[in-house]
Amino acid sequence: MTTTFDATPVVGVSGSPGATSRSRTLLEGALSALERYGTRTRRLDLAGLPADALLGRRQDPAVTDALAAVQGARIIVVSTPVYRATYSGLLKVFFDLLPQDALAGKVAVAIATGATAAHFLAIDHGLHPLLASVGAVVVATAVYGVDSQFRDGAPDAALLQRVDRAAAEAAALAGLVPALEA
Repeated sequence: MTTTFDATPVVGVSGSPGATSRSRTLLEGALSALERYGTRTRRLDLAGLPADALLGRRQDPAVTDALAAVQGARIIVVSTPVYRATYSGLLKVFFDLLPQDALAGKVAVAIATGATAAHFLAIDHGLHPLLASVGAVVVATAVYGVDSQFRDGAPDAALLQRVDRAAAEAAALAGLVPALEA
């Protein structure tokens, strides 16, 4: 069976409420890395979606489209700043709108940022379970960036290598490339 690389959809979901953020920067890096595998990428900024629709109070075409894009993707990259030791409320309300097992068989990359390394486990205790609760297969390499790893808004080389590693794992799990060697 041959995979059509240009048809492999990847959706990046930004849970940051700010117009610019470190988590969004890492999301862009992951999407760029996945494009090198011949994928078609799209970024969703949850902060730009109507709050009433995200809260399930009303229907809105933009939220319906965002949900459909995530469900239609083969790879989902989720990024969030860490607030109070967990992912953002924007991610919570968005993922609450997805049906059970909506991402079954899909590959997910988890990205989070925080001020210090103190909240690194927010990925394992919050973001991974969130993604698993809707059926996603989460890559082994989690990406967590701290303030000291950014200079003038740009991530350092070690953090970018981690983003590239997570993207490579996602590409392998999605069948775009052979599995990574140990």
